[in-house]
Amino acid sequence: MWNELAPIGRHAESGGYRRYAWTGADADCRTWFQAQAEARGLAYETDRNGNQWAWLGAETYKDVLPGDAVVTGSHLDSVPDGGAFDGPLGVVSSFAALDELRRRGAEFSRPLAITNFGDEEGARFGLACVGSRLAAGQLTKEKAYELRDADGISLPRAMEAAGYDPETIGADPERLARIGAFVELHVEQGRALDLSGDAVGIASAIWPHGRWRFDFRGEANHAGTTRLVDRRDPMLTYASTVLAARTEAALAGAVATFGKISVEPNGVNAIPSLVRGWLDSRAADQATLDTVVTAIEKAARERADQDGIDLAVVRESFTPVVEFEHALRDEMNRILGGSVPVLGTGAGHDAGILSAAVPTAMLFVRNPTGVSHSPREFAPEDDCVAGVLALADVLEGLACR
Repeated sequence: MWNELAPIGRHAESGGYRRYAWTGADADCRTWFQAQAEARGLAYETDRNGNQWAWLGAETYKDVLPGDAVVTGSHLDSVPDGGAFDGPLGVVSSFAALDELRRRGAEFSRPLAITNFGDEEGARFGLACVGSRLAAGQLTKEKAYELRDADGISLPRAMEAAGYDPETIGADPERLARIGAFVELHVEQGRALDLSGDAVGIASAIWPHGRWRFDFRGEANHAGTTRLVDRRDPMLTYASTVLAARTEAALAGAVATFGKISVEPNGVNAIPSLVRGWLDSRAADQATLDTVVTAIEKAARERADQDGIDLAVVRESFTPVVEFEHALRDEMNRILGGSVPVLGTGAGHDAGILSAAVPTAMLFVRNPTGVSHSPREFAPEDDCVAGVLALADVLEGLACR
């Protein structure tokens, strides 16, 4: 499975993946998912938001009693030039765990589904977890229709081009009501397991996190003839804000990153008229996150006033702290022998979005480098197998009793 999936959407020069929502690479990943489902005799369907489902013990979600289904899976899309493991490891491991349970001769007493949630990374339209947000009612159809990519293509137009009907998108409470437990396996996006010497861990919580857009508006002018004292250069204000973000995050024990920027008119010999930067910030608790973002904006406005720059700040997305359900988390730990490390994470996931509607939990697989969202992202094969076996044990304990 891994070898079949690995070439899809891989960029020849960077070695990273560019599997963006509703593109050709995304379509190839979806075709791969459907083929894996059908090869195992699973009932395949897509939901109203384009998320993929493969069912064992049901033809569609409508055949499932409320709260009865055990669901596992993750996503197949990527960040720009992302790694091979973030998302796909969870999907591949879900199919492999089912294979392992069948090898054991396990008898299912509850329906099982494997999922691929669409547009988790938000690389194309700027909002993470679109598929699960829509399903959970955290993103309205109206707001989804406003999403546009860098070329101005709207989300509904992109869905139509990929052969999906955007008119159907929206909250899916009837489907989610069928889920009694959702368990997502994911490569760890840090080094906690490497430092503890464990191959597999259980998630305790996801830090609150969000994305803010900073629009710095100045005045375009000639780079060679405009005196420094006459300039209203928004790039200077932006650069100062980037440094302030690092300082404020370090003081608070949080993280803050300006990782995306657009510039107008974007000419080598032109002073910019607009610099637009996107801030990603995360912290262990809401109060700390609020403190960091407020301090960054305050520093940006003070520098903007000095530079004669107009500043607008827009919060584009936000996810509050997610405490995974303790009962499910404790049950998983019991199934796995009671000695599995429990750790928090600063990364967002579909499991975090769905936690408001269904009981959710996560398994992490060791990442010895701690690198993620990069072609250097890695998990050794032995650890991946350990993750599959742990997931199989959990699914057996939840769905085969």
